[in-house]
Amino acid sequence: MHATPSPPGRVLGRLGPALGTAGAVLALWYLLALSGAVAPGLLPTPTETAAALADSARSGILAADLGASLARAGQGFALGALVGSALGFATGYLPKLSAAVSPVVSFLRPIPAIALVPLATAWFGIGETAKRLLIAYAVLLAVWLYVHDGVSRVPVSHLRAARTLGAPLHRRFTEVLLPAAAPALLAALRYGASVALLALVAAELGGADSGLAYRLQVDGQFLRVDRMFAGLLVLGLLGVAVDLLLAAVGRRFVHWSTS
Repeated sequence: MHATPSPPGRVLGRLGPALGTAGAVLALWYLLALSGAVAPGLLPTPTETAAALADSARSGILAADLGASLARAGQGFALGALVGSALGFATGYLPKLSAAVSPVVSFLRPIPAIALVPLATAWFGIGETAKRLLIAYAVLLAVWLYVHDGVSRVPVSHLRAARTLGAPLHRRFTEVLLPAAAPALLAALRYGASVALLALVAAELGGADSGLAYRLQVDGQFLRVDRMFAGLLVLGLLGVAVDLLLAAVGRRFVHWSTS
């Protein structure tokens, strides 16, 4: 009989491949930075990037920028996910509504949030409202697509059977439609969270005095490449953390999903 791995061993077994890949990427990054293939000063080493990140953390700039970006992205994501999910359930369940709404959403989806920055600034100014609405716009379109597709794939026979058995509309929704579409909803939220970070960059580049993308722009103007790499690293790690959090929530509450 094989011994059952201890909890730390199981965690290490799951994280092993990812840690190995991360180590290989860091090694390649370090070798490329030292090779001279890129002009000196334009590609910092991982050590220099870590030093810039530590300096930003000690000065308090990182905390302030991270807090501002999280507030914008979180509020925009919440609004976009709520409206996108509700609209996706409605259009996925009601074919006539889908026929009316889907062409409009399909028209809007190719228009990126960054293309709307000048218009949002003209309408709402350079304050927080424009930034949150731009993020909500991008998230709404992304979440709608996944939820609409998931709801529309729920077998009609299941809903008809529940109605035949006398289940009222709210029970058909909570006991048939919602559980069946929950994996698609989880995928929509995970994808929407990544889209929120993408839209955050566009929103902050459109006019801000704080935030991760704003700091990238400022550092770029002064060619502080080490700080730019540090900011990109924070954005990437933030995306990974949010995705892992949503995946963990999904495993807890949508345990029948394979996500």
